[in-house]
Amino acid sequence: MAINFHFDPVDLPPECKELRQEVRAFLREEIAAGSFSPHSGRSGSEKAFARKVGTRGWIGMTWPKQYGGHERSHLERYVVIEEMLAHRAPTRSYSTADRQSGPVILRYGQEAVKEKILPKIASGELCFCIGLSEPNSGSDVFAASTRATKTEGGWLVNGRKIWTSNAHNSDYMIALLRTSPSTKENRRHGLTQFLIECKTPGITIRPIVNLTGSHDFNEVVFDDAFVPDLHLIGEVDMAWKQATDELAYERSGPDRWLETFPALVELVRRAGSEPSERLAEGIGREVAHLATLRRMSVSVAGMLQAGKTIWRPCAACRSASPACCRPARRRRSRPPRSRTSAPIGSRLCPTRSACWRRPAAIRRRIRTTTALRRHCATRP
Repeated sequence: MAINFHFDPVDLPPECKELRQEVRAFLREEIAAGSFSPHSGRSGSEKAFARKVGTRGWIGMTWPKQYGGHERSHLERYVVIEEMLAHRAPTRSYSTADRQSGPVILRYGQEAVKEKILPKIASGELCFCIGLSEPNSGSDVFAASTRATKTEGGWLVNGRKIWTSNAHNSDYMIALLRTSPSTKENRRHGLTQFLIECKTPGITIRPIVNLTGSHDFNEVVFDDAFVPDLHLIGEVDMAWKQATDELAYERSGPDRWLETFPALVELVRRAGSEPSERLAEGIGREVAHLATLRRMSVSVAGMLQAGKTIWRPCAACRSASPACCRPARRRRSRPPRSRTSAPIGSRLCPTRSACWRRPAAIRRRIRTTTALRRHCATRP
């Protein structure tokens, strides 16, 4: 089934341009004070930085004032996020809560939870993580098997979540748990979202250390962890729509494509003032891709401002990200490349395997997203 994507061009209003200068001035001051380095990625206290950003009113910008928000536009929020990411500011402590956890609570949470949690997120006090992935379920979110069993006054949670980023530093998790079996008619049935405090008795957070010795991912184990009824989010057994909305919030900003921007900056620096023709062509191609992605991403912010459904456009922006490690196009008549020379696009993404080693289905998806970028680039 063909899906039509439509990205309307959006011009940022004057207040966004003024806000951009304000954010840049703030970041220059923080860099000069040693709060973080945009070149090395090193930073001081992420929570201290989060509180400074919260004091400026740049967390929960679009939320109602009664919950600690500032009722500003989605385009203004986009500008703040874009500048933070471009400067490699230490936003990890609050970004998940600001981007997706807070909006989920705002839309589906109980009133008492909104009044307690949202103002603390907006002030930069709380850090959130996402409880979706599980062992043996791959990327199938709806195959979750970690169970929440009803008990007096709440729920008992048993099971495991894995690859949970920043769980060891988080105050809360929004977890997708199984409360009933799925049905033949609807395999999405039986899933419920809960707000879980990470220091709850019965929760063990185990580090997953990567090959470089860095610790970011975690395995979270639940052993009869109690979650009160107040922390139920939305309806019991009907969280599939909420989970879809949460993923749309995750993909609605410039995070996915700007997180690879420092790699392009470093490539340009190493190429020097006189790069080879082939390298210059590759850099130009990547810059064109980023320009198209930015136009798509700003358009999504405009859709949010207009109250439109965004999950399909957000998925398109994520799939077209430079992190997909695109190979350079080659004609069918050209003999295949040897395995000792990678396409220029693959060398621009040092964290991924070369695309020509990937299965045919993924190569087809990459060709599709390339066609999508060209379609968006040719729109008036």
